[in-house]
Amino acid sequence: MKVCFISLGCAKNLVNTEQMMALCRDAGMDLLSQPDGADAVVINTCGFIDSAKSEAIDVILSVAGLKAAGQVGKILVTGCLSQRYQQDILSELPEVDGVMGTGSYGEIVPALESLAAGQTVRRFGDIHAPVEELDRVLTTPDYYAFLRIAEGCSNRCAFCVIPSLRGKYRSRRIEDVLAEAKRLADAGVKECIVIAQDITRYGIDLYGARKLPELLRGLCRLDFRWIRLHYLYPDAITDELIDVIASEPKIVKYLDLPIQHCNDQILSAMRRRETKADLTSLFGRLRARIPGLVLRTSLITGLPYEDESAFDELCAFLRQMRLERVGVFPYSPEEGTPAAEMENRVDSAEAQRRAELLVDVQSEIMDSFNESRMGTVTEVLCEGFDPQAACYVGRSYAESPDIDGHIYFTASRDVASGEFVPVRVTGVMDGDLTGEVEESVCL
Repeated sequence: MKVCFISLGCAKNLVNTEQMMALCRDAGMDLLSQPDGADAVVINTCGFIDSAKSEAIDVILSVAGLKAAGQVGKILVTGCLSQRYQQDILSELPEVDGVMGTGSYGEIVPALESLAAGQTVRRFGDIHAPVEELDRVLTTPDYYAFLRIAEGCSNRCAFCVIPSLRGKYRSRRIEDVLAEAKRLADAGVKECIVIAQDITRYGIDLYGARKLPELLRGLCRLDFRWIRLHYLYPDAITDELIDVIASEPKIVKYLDLPIQHCNDQILSAMRRRETKADLTSLFGRLRARIPGLVLRTSLITGLPYEDESAFDELCAFLRQMRLERVGVFPYSPEEGTPAAEMENRVDSAEAQRRAELLVDVQSEIMDSFNESRMGTVTEVLCEGFDPQAACYVGRSYAESPDIDGHIYFTASRDVASGEFVPVRVTGVMDGDLTGEVEESVCL
């Protein structure tokens, strides 16, 4: 059986896709990189916000067109969209032959076998069950990989639908995480990106205590060059965790802390556990104890209770905190969430307008940050040669893959993908940095 996987959405979804691919490989199926000629196409979807749902539907319809032309066989939709709309996809998208939820990734082989036998597949397992320990087929470049340490979320933020799609928070056992990490390191992975919906609560459900510091110490003993952390929740960052991040050289000084807003009324309504004063204090502590720290966050404009004054407060807070990396999103009311039922709503056009204004504020901050890096030498992980730019392209500790920018650089010798080189930053190109390899500097 020839199977093609299409993975949409976040890195956590990608890990699930890689696990399904390994199960199919071990069952003797052929994995195709493109849909053409596939007996089945598995579309692992995101269903978090409207834009993600629209993307998923567009991809499903695109593959459905290939099916109508006889270029693919069956279509199986998995992931968050099918978990969320398990009663609707088959009825509204008749081209789809089966659906499978987020609690059934381990059942991919029997699901595909059922499709091949002409059956319609509906599989929705327990989304609160312990995390399955499964092998993976890595689809990222061989020098970096994601390491998922937990599944689900128990934070229950008022705007977020993830707990109903992914289940309650479930940590993996430390020994299982470290065993997988060792396999990644032994395979040549140089950048290990630690992921979960909330990595700061790792271990609470299994051990009754936060175990992220202990896990990070174990990861730092493995043969990685960089260890990157996504995502940390502000209310759960302890002094012990800060000390580990600051003292371990392998942990890159780049932290992604989604705060969503700074207004106290909005934070309370959204069931966040921190206040503006807490956030201000935390950012100050982090910068004081972790030199060179790059902070990333996500912000939502147009949340319920965000009047003009609250939005102005958010803009002022961003200018004050000078966060180097910020993702800005207009609020998307999601059915089934408490926030969707709240009054004091901002209409979507105004939320979008505010998002664009906040992006302008952040652009000024990023320009200032880029300017501060001129003339400095930074360690860059080369990701290959860009023929269009006629130079190499890579990332420093300050750029996470797929969400931040790049550093374009020249070199007097060949530089291999996955190689770390010292680059002197000399300029800016369309928001990205440019530079040249500084051969006299040893990393």
